[in-house]
Amino acid sequence: MISLHTSPLAQPGEGDCGGMNVYVRELAASLAQGGVPVSVYVRAWRDGLPSRLQVEPHFEVVHVAAGPMSMAKEDLPGVLDAFADGVATDLAARGRLAPSVLHANYWLSGVAAHRLKHRLSMPLVTTFHTLAAVKSEAGDPEPTERERAEREVIGCSDRICAANALEAAHLIDLYDADPERIEIAAPGVDRAFFSPGDQGGARRALGLPSGVPLLVFVGRIQPLKGLELAVSALAELRDPTTQLLVVGGPSGREGADELRRVEARIAALGLAGRVRFVDPQPHHLLSTYYRAADVCVVPSRSESFGLVALEAAACGTPVVASAVGGLTGLVEDGATGRLVAGRDPSIWAAAIDDVMSDPARRARLGRAAVRLSHRFGWASTAARLRRVYADLSVERVPASCGVGA
Repeated sequence: MISLHTSPLAQPGEGDCGGMNVYVRELAASLAQGGVPVSVYVRAWRDGLPSRLQVEPHFEVVHVAAGPMSMAKEDLPGVLDAFADGVATDLAARGRLAPSVLHANYWLSGVAAHRLKHRLSMPLVTTFHTLAAVKSEAGDPEPTERERAEREVIGCSDRICAANALEAAHLIDLYDADPERIEIAAPGVDRAFFSPGDQGGARRALGLPSGVPLLVFVGRIQPLKGLELAVSALAELRDPTTQLLVVGGPSGREGADELRRVEARIAALGLAGRVRFVDPQPHHLLSTYYRAADVCVVPSRSESFGLVALEAAACGTPVVASAVGGLTGLVEDGATGRLVAGRDPSIWAAAIDDVMSDPARRARLGRAAVRLSHRFGWASTAARLRRVYADLSVERVPASCGVGA
């Protein structure tokens, strides 16, 4: 696996770390537990990292030196060649023990893996996690070079993993992807950690007051994730005692500015006593925050999947989410939570009030959300990809597309 810009061992919700970290870590672990050896290649981002770290049997993380240790994600295209060279050198040194399939995660990894595919004649699987064309349609434009690079990688990937049918449609309609090369393999949720629990106990563990209506927002603070919309909706809720718990930190170059905008919005709306910020938490501890809340809000502008919504559902917490992307397959409107079209805070407030105002109905939504979450498991995702890897290991790698060879 190639995960150039973020490590599966890094803290989600901090910097550029998020759902992709969880995806790579959980998928690699599930594959390893199924007997498939996995090496995850990550760009070394700080001094003192071991060149190889055995996470568990059959699952290792390999740190590759490429550029200065501290780099913004936006600057990483300049070190793709150095990173690909480092991976190629390591693979060559492993000889017969080298992996037989490349699986790239995110477009930066895809560009590096595309070059490795042709250099080493290895089949390539790509998971993009987000797509530039989709983000641009949602109002978050990406550099044109990213969309061009995605198109090239898609055109030369032996398989492209989509989280759901909607992402598959985006790949076909916006990037002319070959439908026969698309594999729908949804991420999963670890129910050993994410499962229903006692709300009162969760609040006591977190030092939160009982009896106070509580919303939770979990994720990176950046414009894409829509925290400012959640704050604006909070101000319009019928119950003026409702509080919002924000679990996560600023992300990317816009993160600090977005946090300042959100803080200014909180002050302007007189919500200083109703919004609490919590630093990013270890992934397995997030279940306590979901259980403590009455509703989880996911106001993202776009989401290929929406892991936060699935984790909250698995904990029995109804989700009020944007009616975009993968969220439309994780929330059944009126059955497990609410889907909201558009960015009008008053409409969001009405949807949240609809869930919050009736405790019995909220409990029914939560139970239905748990049942929905049972459709998603990492073991089944890993089993599907094991078949893909096995097929590609015996297929002839398509001829060079002429890019990055």
